[in-house]
Amino acid sequence: MKAYVCPPTNKDDGGMLDPTVGGCRTRCGSRTDRQTADLSILSHPDHDGETETYRVSIGHLFLLRCLFADNHDSVTWSRGGWGRDPSLPPGVEVREGLLWFLPVQMSHDGFYTCEKRDPHRAVRATFGVSVSRGQCPDPPENKSLSLEVPGSLSCKQKEIFNLTHTRNVRWMKDCRPIEGGGRVTVDEGGILRLSAASQEDSGKYTCLVDISVDGQKYTAARSIRVTVDKVVEGTLVVKPEVVYPQHKVVVVEEGARVELKCLASIGFSEDRETLMYWTVNETYSEAHKELGFSWNFVRRRGMVFGESTLSISNVRRHFLNVPISCCVLNSAGFQKGVAWLQEADHRALHTAVGLGLSSSLALLLLFALLLFFRVDLVLACRKLLRPFSKRAPDGKLYDAYVSFLPPDAPRSAATASLALGLLPEELETQHGYSLYIPGRDDCPGDAVHDVVAATVRRCRRLIIIISPEANRPPHGRTEEQLCYEQKVGLHDALTLNDPRVILVEVGGAVDYSRLPESLRYVRRRQGALRWSSTGAASTSFWKSLRYHMPPVPPPSDQPGWVVCGQPAVRGGSACSPGVSMNPEAMVESS
Repeated sequence: MKAYVCPPTNKDDGGMLDPTVGGCRTRCGSRTDRQTADLSILSHPDHDGETETYRVSIGHLFLLRCLFADNHDSVTWSRGGWGRDPSLPPGVEVREGLLWFLPVQMSHDGFYTCEKRDPHRAVRATFGVSVSRGQCPDPPENKSLSLEVPGSLSCKQKEIFNLTHTRNVRWMKDCRPIEGGGRVTVDEGGILRLSAASQEDSGKYTCLVDISVDGQKYTAARSIRVTVDKVVEGTLVVKPEVVYPQHKVVVVEEGARVELKCLASIGFSEDRETLMYWTVNETYSEAHKELGFSWNFVRRRGMVFGESTLSISNVRRHFLNVPISCCVLNSAGFQKGVAWLQEADHRALHTAVGLGLSSSLALLLLFALLLFFRVDLVLACRKLLRPFSKRAPDGKLYDAYVSFLPPDAPRSAATASLALGLLPEELETQHGYSLYIPGRDDCPGDAVHDVVAATVRRCRRLIIIISPEANRPPHGRTEEQLCYEQKVGLHDALTLNDPRVILVEVGGAVDYSRLPESLRYVRRRQGALRWSSTGAASTSFWKSLRYHMPPVPPPSDQPGWVVCGQPAVRGGSACSPGVSMNPEAMVESS
């Protein structure tokens, strides 16, 4: 079946195309002629244009497409001509607008009609299916190859190759398998290539595609009659073949500038009758002011190619997700390549950014919560883990040594109440800590410097209670404010980080500029706790103090009563034998 094209000369007709040239339409005929035809019978380039019959063989898979419809259109198929039996024979079914023969049987021989309806018209096409019993179907196409010139043969089973199934392509010549290698090769796309055609290469070639559908193995077949002739200069016209694009998808941004390239094999000479043009959704490119194209002949490896470029100055919304076809036409036939413009999908980027921001905000919120509630969390963890923890031996007898600044601060009622009453009640009685408080736990002779230093070093913390009286150093010398245990404890804390110092302010604000440099350094590095007897402030103070204290050991690891700096033994102490470990007894003894 021959196809003719009228060169585009007038844009006023809207660039509509006539459905007679393989999907790219020509402008031959008026718009009125095209619109008044509501019944159409179309032929297919792979079958006889006069009989409109496909040649297939028994036992093979065969797919028949309604030419004017795609997979998304609603198509009705029936057996016979118009108005015939609407039912289909067994083994024939419709899937996504295609007529499937699973597989071809002798009873499938006959005519089939497809119909597509819309609110304005009904379009029909009738096809003939001729079934033969041979392994290789009769060839619906004749192709001429030039003697001693490279040639190629294509399967042209587009519907089969569009299936997303694993397939294997085989070729046969005169129904005998072709062994690859040498002058004959088959590429991944199933195209058979001859390095240099000879007279012996003439014959019937059959492309067999092995494919699995619904768990069943099928074979689709199509034949081509090949004739090898001697080249006559200026007389050989070859049907064009589009090298690219072949269903290419180009990702673009709306409003951007894009160029699409097209390359088609023309033959061995520059045929003046060859025409290349572009269509967008079956309208000519000249109908869109944003589109412009050019084309020219190029020679590569002894063959002539047509090379065309479609320039899109501004990608509009109606250019997206529609077929953009590069059409090539000469007196030997027609071919097209299709490209699609697809808008860039930023959803993945937006999702990634959203997840990243959400994760960052969640981490910041979690960090803020941990920072704000760190004291409560640490105390809760200690309480939960206390029954399972075991304190490693560290040579310490006390959890904290309580000292005062200035040294006579216990004379203050607030300081004495905190040091001698509230601290023992909260830390020792309620939470199981052991404290060493001068004036309560020291024995005669403990004022000796060596004994004081040894006692401080046997404590895990050094609690220094500072009152406002510390703002008035005697004789203007700040270092004289520190008693001996404070000097020893601060020296060890600053050099060995043992014991750790806890500053507690009581009775008002403290001016640290009047205090020794060692205390000012500790205050700058870790701050100080401020005692307040009010409800909320008191609760916060005790939580913070316990947070800075070491973890409370389980009851089994807690030491017995300690008297005069030594572990007490049942019935006596290191300081006064016969003194009981009972606190009441200790008070009576003193």
